[in-house]
This record gives sequence, C-alpha cells and structure tokens, in this order.
Amino acid sequence: MGQYQCFEGLIMKDKLVVVCGGGGFIGGHLVGDLLRQGHTNIRSVDIKPFNEWFQRFPEAENLQLDLRKYSDCQQALKGARVVYDLAADMGGMCFIENNRALCMLSVLINTHLLMVAKDVGVERYFYASSACVYNADKQKDIHVTPLKEEDAYPAMPEDGYGWEKLFSERMCRHFREDFGLATRFVRFHNVYGPHGTYEGGREKAPAAICRKVIDAKLTRKNTIDIWGDGNQTRSFMFIKDCLYGVQRVMWSDIVEPLNLGSSELVSIKQLVDIVEDIAGIKLKRSYDLTAPKGVNGRNSDNTRIHQLLGWEPNTRLRDGMEITYRWIYDQMASRYA
Repeated sequence: MGQYQCFEGLIMKDKLVVVCGGGGFIGGHLVGDLLRQGHTNIRSVDIKPFNEWFQRFPEAENLQLDLRKYSDCQQALKGARVVYDLAADMGGMCFIENNRALCMLSVLINTHLLMVAKDVGVERYFYASSACVYNADKQKDIHVTPLKEEDAYPAMPEDGYGWEKLFSERMCRHFREDFGLATRFVRFHNVYGPHGTYEGGREKAPAAICRKVIDAKLTRKNTIDIWGDGNQTRSFMFIKDCLYGVQRVMWSDIVEPLNLGSSELVSIKQLVDIVEDIAGIKLKRSYDLTAPKGVNGRNSDNTRIHQLLGWEPNTRLRDGMEITYRWIYDQMASRYA
C-alpha cells in the first residue's frame, strides 16, 4: 500500500468518534463499520427524527441535533477526538437543482463543526466533499475525460451544492494551515448501496432506477421513465469502497484534494440495462427530456489515489447493483403482497 499504512490499528478504539449525519446513508454505514471494527465509544448525530434514520445502532450514543446551529455542534462534539462530517441537506439531481439555497445553508454545518472541533481539541476531522465541485465546462461531453483533482479550478462548480462543497474544502484547508486542525477530505463520486433513499425525491440514479424497475416488475407495467435522453454518463461507487477509502484517507497524511470514486463509466441507458438484467425483465423506455439530468458526463480520474494509497474503488458496478437491487426489492415487495 505504499508509504501509507492501513487505518486499522492507528486509532485507539476507546476514543470518542462522532459521526455527523449518522442517520443518513453513508453515515449509518460508517457507524456500523466502526462498531464492527471494535470501536466502543461512538456518537451518531443527525437532524432527522430517530424513526427516519436509515440505520440506528443501540451500541452507539444517538443524538438528534441540528448541526447548522453552533450550540448543537458544541453538544455534538463534547469530548470528541475524531469527527466525520457527513452531514448535509442534499439528495439526487432533482433535489439539488431545485433546492440550491438549502444546499448552500449546509455551509453552516461544516463551519460550526470546524470552529468547535478546534476549540475542543479534536485530533482528526474528515469532511465529505463531492465531485459536484468540478468545473462544469469539463463535463459537457458524454465521452468525458476523467476528472483530475486540479480540474476544480478555475472554479465553476454545480450551482448551490457544488459551491458549498468547494467553499467547505477551503475552510478545512485553512483550519489546518492556520490552526493546526488535522483535516482530511475526499470528493465522493455517486455513492450507492443498500440502506439508503430510493424514493421521495432525494434518491440518486442507481436507487431510482432500481425502484422503477422493481415497480414495473411487481405491477407488470412493462414501462420505465428515464430522465434525460439516457446518454449522460457517470461512474458509481459502492458503499463498501466508500467506507474503506474514507478511513484510509482519514488516517493517512494526505491533505490535498482526492477523488474517491469508481472509474467504471456507464451511461444511464447502460445502468438501466444492468438493472433489467438483474430483475430478469426488459422494459419499454420513455425519455423525459424536461427532467433534471445534471452534467452530460462525469468520471473519476483515480491516478492520484492509486499513487498515494495503492488502491482505488474496485467493486464491479453489476455486483454492487445486485446487492442494492435486492435490498430495495425487499423494502418494496411487501406493498404488493
């Protein structure tokens, strides 16, 4: 793995680890992963009522707090030594294109958490950034050249959500440079997997397509609606790879921006093909050209992460989608019984 050690064994497992956004998709998986590693002092924090958390573990201390508020950040980080900031008001393309102000307000979360983390002596602080920070001019072609970390500048990110992420990256950098807070961050590329949103408007493409195919299968409709023309391209990273990458970076000495995403590029049409194959059906497709579709093409250049960690996300999309599909199917099947 090169000069960077594996994260296992680097952290004392009795130190208080705070997972902000622990009731969400990635945060819930991270709490579970830390518990499986033997951590005994975990605090999970989320704004949602407990009954809306995707995963909640009784072994962790679970708090419902609004981390946009400085006072709630003080409560969340009391006694903390390690902080993972995965909290944000966000969702899929439909949500972020129609709620830019709400997405921008998430800047309060990271800003207040950084201020409190500095004051209470947090030893390591992780921030979850996004590939939405990248310059939109570099994402106009469906045959996109994979995005390198330096492609975020000159800055022209996704309006709202992308600007908040890029600004918060700078905040992490300056808190490290000016105050000595050990901050780390990565840019997620479309994380997917079980135990996440698959309906309601905040879901992302893999879960949304699984839901649509499952609905067509269970209702025998034989049709699927696809946003855009289906030619837009993306890469998708399975949650297992995301968790591993986050913790590797957290306990490394990597301080520069880093992509964390799969380099397996597919079109939305190809993603539908994969889910249809998993479901064992073939559907008639209609294309909604008025629906939000985001940039035409985006893929992760993994040169830097491979150089620094000797690893990159490598779960095959077909394999991760099958796990995701089976979980969503189980959630939906009871409605049609």
